[in-house]
Amino acid sequence: MWAFAHVLPRAVIGADCNICDHVFVENDVVIGDRVTVKCGVQLWDGVRLEDDVFVGPNATFTNDPMPRSKVYPADFSKTIIRRGASIGANATILPGLTVGEGALVAAGSVVTRDVPARVLVRGSPARPVSFLDAVLVEMAACVAADGPHEPLAGVRLHRLRWTSRAGTLVATAIQRDVPFAPRCFTAVAEPPAGGLVGDHARVRCSQFLLLVSGAVTALVDNALERRAIRLSAPGDTILIPPGTWGGQLAFAPGTVLGVFASDEDDEADYVRDYGEFLTRFGR
Repeated sequence: MWAFAHVLPRAVIGADCNICDHVFVENDVVIGDRVTVKCGVQLWDGVRLEDDVFVGPNATFTNDPMPRSKVYPADFSKTIIRRGASIGANATILPGLTVGEGALVAAGSVVTRDVPARVLVRGSPARPVSFLDAVLVEMAACVAADGPHEPLAGVRLHRLRWTSRAGTLVATAIQRDVPFAPRCFTAVAEPPAGGLVGDHARVRCSQFLLLVSGAVTALVDNALERRAIRLSAPGDTILIPPGTWGGQLAFAPGTVLGVFASDEDDEADYVRDYGEFLTRFGR
């Protein structure tokens, strides 16, 4: 539908798009293939919509972080909506941000920072609330079986705890329970409310996550399948092999998550772009 859309001449628009009534498209705008833009949307200079993006009615884009009357920046901020992402009705996207591949911005949300790939964000400011396209696995349902449980190849779930006169103990015999010699340990405690921790893959490094207290949801993604593992009791563990995309969100108050790593921290070992991860590790 193009009848009532106002598209300036230098905008680039791909094939099979559905641009609905009362949409304004400025000059320096790039729209990919099979994009849907609903009524009441203005796409200002600097907006980039990749293939298969959906923009709901009255969603608002901005391109100047400090607008002033008759004062124009040398360059307008670029706002990038990655392939397959969806923006809900009446959402506001601040300038210069990237909404990741396959992400979903809930209706009415105000996006003030980059949105990770395949994550649902909502609220004002918008915060990650769940992993999209991931099968939820409750750790409590896995520990009934004897021994470790593997929701994905190479990903191992296990519970390490027992009760004694001293109370409930969380402990690991590292040589027995961790299939590598740890060279680095990190404790994640009290992350920002609604924050997403991790959101990357490691190329060579294996990780062993140990829940000390609280509860948290951990993503494991091998570029073919995704699982969201709910760790809900002290001693819950996940072994994450190299080449697995992961992250943790929905931290309960008082949560402490320990992470053993097989290698020291090295930025060259990280893959932080989800599209690059799919290209590199897609089976």
